[in-house]
Amino acid sequence: MSVEAMTLAPSSVPDLPSPWRLCVAPMMDWTDRHCRYFHRQLSGHARLYTEMIPIGALTHGDLPRHLDFHPDERPVALQLGGSDPAELAHGARLAERWGYSEVNLNCGCPSKRVRSGSFGACLMSEPALVADCIKAMRDAVSIPVTVKHRIGVDRRDDGAMAAEFVARLHRAGCSVFIVHARSAWLDGLSPRQNREVPPLRYEVVQALKRDFPDATFVLNGGLQGIDDVRRQIAHVDGVMLGRVAYHEPWTLARLEGELFAEAIAPASMHEVLLAMTGYLERVGAEGVPVRTVARCMLGLYHGRRGARRFRRLLSDPRFLETHGSRSLLEAARSVHGEDGTGDSLGLPRQAASRDLLAMPTQG
Repeated sequence: MSVEAMTLAPSSVPDLPSPWRLCVAPMMDWTDRHCRYFHRQLSGHARLYTEMIPIGALTHGDLPRHLDFHPDERPVALQLGGSDPAELAHGARLAERWGYSEVNLNCGCPSKRVRSGSFGACLMSEPALVADCIKAMRDAVSIPVTVKHRIGVDRRDDGAMAAEFVARLHRAGCSVFIVHARSAWLDGLSPRQNREVPPLRYEVVQALKRDFPDATFVLNGGLQGIDDVRRQIAHVDGVMLGRVAYHEPWTLARLEGELFAEAIAPASMHEVLLAMTGYLERVGAEGVPVRTVARCMLGLYHGRRGARRFRRLLSDPRFLETHGSRSLLEAARSVHGEDGTGDSLGLPRQAASRDLLAMPTQG
């Protein structure tokens, strides 16, 4: 059976309160096309994002390498980093031409490499320039142009900087804001520390939603699982998961059943393993190493019996070389016995969904 035939994402999606109700964050070196394909097997509705692509890579680089994606990843958004309106308009046109559902401008990354290129979180101090970028991008394409930003830079996290930033961009036509609920401390903290040290201020994002009720606000930062999502989704239009979606990916399957139409149940573990085995067969024939795909699946069994063994096997080069595209099924078989699919084998999709949703929240 072809990979396309085994795709678990629904072909049609019912009307939702917001297309951004559940999103997976753009994460450098993590959310590549293989990771996104895997996440799509867990949630048919989640909005997926590429890693941030510096605009220069689209001006001078290998376009297919940076932009190609599998059609089953949709809806998927292209995130760009840059600050030149003309270059970003060109990038937006490429995003639309390639079939992306959205183009997103990064105004939140705090790394030194990003700051040296005059984009990322430092752009929050230049709302007029960002507004020019947004207008140029919107004039160039018909797909949504969105922004991902922090609540401020350095210690400016009381909401005033974020409100000024959003107001300027809103006047320029931006209507979707993905807000990491921490400020970015541009001096003295590493990118990793910037994800953990500045305090979370969810109330700032909630205030933005109240102040700009006709705009869409997606809350990002520190969300650890189902309970956190339940608390925050009542106050904003959507949530964006980062590390928890990567390290505990079954959270996406549980949220698929929690946040969207009951008629579309999450996939079973068996279906996910079969779909990803078919995917491995296809990309393996193109020369993609098994480990490149398997690494994004190490957390699939997080919180379940055998999770450590599953991770260890899929991290073992000799195991992957021996079993090739069947490595996922063989690792699951090692964990659960001959069938290799655990307690979801043979259960109807709805029954499997109810069983999984009853699992204790992790994290």
